[in-house]
Amino acid sequence: HLSAMCQNLGDLHVTGPLKDMNFSIPEGGAVRFIYQFTSEPPAVSFRATGEKDGIIDIVPRTGILFLNGSLDWETKAVHRLQVESLDEKGNTVKGPYTVTIYVEDINDNPPEFDQIMYTGVVRQNSRPGKPFMYIHATDRDDPTTPHAQLTYSILHHFPNPYKEMLFQIDNVTGAISPSKMGSYYLDPQKQDTFTLVVTVKDMAGMTANAFTSSADVIITVKESLWKAPPTIRIQENSTQVYPVNISQVCPWPQALHLSLVPQKKQSRLPFSIDQSGVIYVTEPLDREKKDTYAFFVVTKDNTGELVDKPLHIHIIVEDINDNPPVCQQAVTVIEVQENEGAGSNIGTLIATDMDEENTLNSRLRFKIESQVPPVPASNLFFIQQDTGILQLTSRSLNKRIASNYSLKVLVSDGVFQTICDVQVHVIDINDQIPIFEKSDYHNVTVAESLPVGTVILEIQATDGDEPGTGSSYIIYQMKEGDPNNTFIIVTDSETNRGFVKTNKALDFEATPVYNLVISATNPEPLVLGVQYNSSSLTLFKVFVTNVDEPPVFHKTVYKGEVFEDIPVNTLVMTVEAYDPEGDTVRYSLKGDVRKWLRIDSATGQIYTASTLDREQEEMYTVEVVASELTQKSKATFILHLSDVNDNPPLLAMDYPPFFCHPLSGGERAFIQADDADEQLWYSTFTFSLADDVNTRNNWEITKANATHAYLSPKHVNFEEKVYNVPVIINDNGKPPLERKVNLEVNICKCSSEKSCFIEVQREHSWPSTGQAIGILLGVLLIIGKSLFLGLYEKKQKREDLMVVYHDYIS
Repeated sequence: HLSAMCQNLGDLHVTGPLKDMNFSIPEGGAVRFIYQFTSEPPAVSFRATGEKDGIIDIVPRTGILFLNGSLDWETKAVHRLQVESLDEKGNTVKGPYTVTIYVEDINDNPPEFDQIMYTGVVRQNSRPGKPFMYIHATDRDDPTTPHAQLTYSILHHFPNPYKEMLFQIDNVTGAISPSKMGSYYLDPQKQDTFTLVVTVKDMAGMTANAFTSSADVIITVKESLWKAPPTIRIQENSTQVYPVNISQVCPWPQALHLSLVPQKKQSRLPFSIDQSGVIYVTEPLDREKKDTYAFFVVTKDNTGELVDKPLHIHIIVEDINDNPPVCQQAVTVIEVQENEGAGSNIGTLIATDMDEENTLNSRLRFKIESQVPPVPASNLFFIQQDTGILQLTSRSLNKRIASNYSLKVLVSDGVFQTICDVQVHVIDINDQIPIFEKSDYHNVTVAESLPVGTVILEIQATDGDEPGTGSSYIIYQMKEGDPNNTFIIVTDSETNRGFVKTNKALDFEATPVYNLVISATNPEPLVLGVQYNSSSLTLFKVFVTNVDEPPVFHKTVYKGEVFEDIPVNTLVMTVEAYDPEGDTVRYSLKGDVRKWLRIDSATGQIYTASTLDREQEEMYTVEVVASELTQKSKATFILHLSDVNDNPPLLAMDYPPFFCHPLSGGERAFIQADDADEQLWYSTFTFSLADDVNTRNNWEITKANATHAYLSPKHVNFEEKVYNVPVIINDNGKPPLERKVNLEVNICKCSSEKSCFIEVQREHSWPSTGQAIGILLGVLLIIGKSLFLGLYEKKQKREDLMVVYHDYIS
């Protein structure tokens, strides 16, 4: 060892004088240098004592502190030594000094479970996440480091019949509980034993170099004692002493509180539960008010947490026969003709019972108790016992003997009885046909313009049957001559008088004459052997006279759409009207204020008469007049003009831009463009300067947005005057249009409000005639204004007057 140490001494760079020192050294390893102490005369050697444990020592002559074995944190975490220097005689020169060696833990121990195999029991329907057992492992490494931080997981799950595991483990505590899937699917009838292979990793499971151990967990599934009882049946209106025990649930041992929760929001439940799981009904129940109840039994532990999922309790209230039959009507009225035969079904008595349907409690039976009057026999009527259908026992009804019968019918449900009243009215048989007072009502002449609903004739037929019955009421109909139902006939129910009315507009051109045959019938069928004949028919003729009607357009509004640049004499629309009398129709236009259109008077074809302009009017509306000899009618024509790019852009500014003199640099003015064309398509403009050297040396223009740009001076050496800046603006039409404008830019002295004083002289040039007139008018205005301002100045004692331009700088 010493020879090896000497060979490696050159690698030892940590040296120093003797003093108290601390060292941290990882455990494990073999021979290693720790430190070299240097000696000072008269010291010639070193000596180490203390907890060397045969592993730590010092070379006396060189002072090298070294390890000649492996440190083990799990055996000893700290070694404390005393080191001193000696002279030739072995006497202490310096020291002893304390040298402490702290052993650093490395992950050299795998975790170990405290059991080779674990067993546990879980109940069916256990709440997911509620632990039913724990596993535990330990690690001999330093617990203050990740070396001993353990993570649990389930490696295998035997058997595993579903996509998800039925169990889950808390990776920190080792608590095993059912998963959501397990809480739902665990069933000892299907699988009562599961084996889980559970692993534990150190290093908090964060590195692939962690140690892993595993153990088997055998889990037995047992049937849940926490089960909902089968549907509970309670008889209504019980006379027992309440509360009454109706069922019991078996709570978990750890359940400290049981309660009932209604399935739906309601004021209260007529049930209660005690803490042993006994469910009571607290009051009599009435099935006719409520026939079923549904609620949950909820169990919680002392922390208020659910111990298990709520149990659904379903209760059916059983019926008893506690409701009497009820007649649907106070008096059931039945009409029957006097010639009805034996066995005829003449009507049904309807009664109801509030007890449960389709049970003996609501089964009703019918029986006739009495018949008044009892003539010509006391048993003229029969009622079916189970249906309430009334029948005649013989062909014995005669209105002259008795026109009305009163029946008392006993209705019974086996416990209760009710009497229902039935009135039978014997009505006259329909053995008389209606007879018209006239067989021919001759004719009537009406104009085709007669309003719909006008009465054109009154007719009358009589019937000898009993008044106010279906045997005597008369229905009038057009039997022949009116296939399109142009007429209707309304009957007065009191007098049986008929009123013939127009049901549709008359049209002389379509039907000038109607030859009508009118019939009179009853809603009640005629008795056998009696038939309607010619006495129930009458004739009537309607002459329709012609009325000169105006022409009729096929449409009331015509709409067309064209581009505004279409050539003159382009056909844009054809209108059409016809005259009901067949006269020739001529066409003309009214309201064509811009003289843009013309119409062919014979064909109704509308052409452009001049150049169109959408910017003047986008929706152009005129009236089209159709005329015949005496009548006219009108229709509306709306022409929508679609935009084309026919307007170059222009500046849209109320005031010219200006800059305050002298310029300081960085100024810019906001300029805006506009376009008369439709903005939907032509709202983007391009701004540029004219291509001349002077302009480009003095100015620059930059885009601000689709409709605005910035004009900026390129230097500050401008005179105090008005400059004309040639600006070119392009739109984005197809094709695009361009306009060149001379933008007046004022370089002026400004007030403290950053507005120009009186406008400076423009650049010198000879004025045109128009300009000269303008200048003359301007001078006169200025003179007049000066006189007025002078007087006003004296009156107000003002010191200064400025003409201010509007500040248009952005």
